[in-house]
Amino acid sequence: MPDNEKLEFWSISVSRMLQELQATTEGLKGSESSERLKKYGANILKPKKRSDTLTLLLSQFKSPITLILLFAAGLAFFLHEPTDTVIIIAIILVSSLLGFWQEKGAANAFEKLLAAVQIRAAVLRDGEEKEIPVEEIVPGDIIILNAGDIIPADCLIVDSKELFVIEATLTGETYPVEKTVGVMKAETPLAKRTNSLWMGTSVVSGSGKVLAVSTGKGTEFGKISDRLKLRPPETEFEKGISNFGYFLMEVTMLMVIAIFAINVYLQRPILDSFLFSLALAVGLTPQLLPAIISVNLSHGAREMAQKKVIVKRLASIENLGSMNLLCSDKTGTLTEGELQLQSFQDLKGEQNEKVLLYSSLNAYYQKGFENPIDRAILAQNKFDLAEYEKLDEIPYDFVRKRLSILVSKGGTNLMITKGALPKILEICSLAETEPGKTVEIFELKERIEQQFEEFSEKGLRTLGVAYRQMDQQEKIKKEQETGMIFLGFLFFLTHQNQTL
Repeated sequence: MPDNEKLEFWSISVSRMLQELQATTEGLKGSESSERLKKYGANILKPKKRSDTLTLLLSQFKSPITLILLFAAGLAFFLHEPTDTVIIIAIILVSSLLGFWQEKGAANAFEKLLAAVQIRAAVLRDGEEKEIPVEEIVPGDIIILNAGDIIPADCLIVDSKELFVIEATLTGETYPVEKTVGVMKAETPLAKRTNSLWMGTSVVSGSGKVLAVSTGKGTEFGKISDRLKLRPPETEFEKGISNFGYFLMEVTMLMVIAIFAINVYLQRPILDSFLFSLALAVGLTPQLLPAIISVNLSHGAREMAQKKVIVKRLASIENLGSMNLLCSDKTGTLTEGELQLQSFQDLKGEQNEKVLLYSSLNAYYQKGFENPIDRAILAQNKFDLAEYEKLDEIPYDFVRKRLSILVSKGGTNLMITKGALPKILEICSLAETEPGKTVEIFELKERIEQQFEEFSEKGLRTLGVAYRQMDQQEKIKKEQETGMIFLGFLFFLTHQNQTL
């Protein structure tokens, strides 16, 4: 098998690429994927590693003040001052162990938190669609993509339907790029490779089936990350402590040299003068400062832990306390991220079972990304949706802001669309006022907009539902989202997080 990191796979057909990777469109077998995971390694940009205990412990002794204290302890021992030596060493150990214990606990808690929010991807394994952690994806895997998914590897497109991808992380282009099956020239630049997908980019609309070719560091994103390895920035508090430590070292050194020189000038014994200068250096060192810093920062970390905030580095607490303004996205922090279907109304403002049925069919049969809106609709569903057969789908995208499905029952094919109200209204020419009765939508436009404003002022999220008879058609395209009949409204209420 060729070296996938150097393979110009965009210039190779899907069938040949499958042969090169010894894979099929039905996906890998479980045993094959395990062997490839051992061969290629986990699909991550840098190896996972637990915080090394010894490294974390030694890092507590790198502060200039701690180094000064260690030097002072050595001088005290040399001057035969065992009491001072023991006291200084004890202070160093206590302050360092406090910092080590807190940061070790924070590192463990952080690893558990990462495990809880593990990113997963849909792949074909043993001929079945399964969700696995992205770290377990290997070359040869067949990945299923839908709107909202992050591309987990460098891939070649096997099949696509209205697949648009945002590649701004690699190309800087903010507009979505349409991706289709094909073969490109080997010299085609990355931004023009419309038959390929790249790790770290995201699906904005449509769906597709792709073949993973390169993973981890072998991806384009992985190659970039290798060139951008930077050490963690030093916090302002750590800079301040370091500067203070260097200042103490300079002052102590100058005073020791000056006092030693004066004693020699006064013709005092050189050894006694030297020992006196060293003893003075020990006395000038603030032995309790590291312990005071560690105790205070540890206390602050415990207080924040009670508020469910994990502090990985003690020194970062001071940075947080120095903030004048903290901005945060409200999603998931001020709300629970869950919606409740408050009402499903027709144009008369009355609860309408047909609105609920059509929206439930749309939510149940859509195969895009799972979302709170569809969960809220299906929670209210009380119909037997299995009576309908799904024929086709136009996935949701963030340009159209609507989703259409084609279902069939009793030989009648029906296209149902739901989405943002303004985007639904622009494809409707009629509106249903009563069962079987429709009027031109412009006659009711003012009433619809009034209802929209009324419920928006109450803090409700509003969607529209529309439909259209499709005769015997079994496939639908975006261009057919026109001339539809507006059916009604869906009103959603966001659950507030009461724990804040």
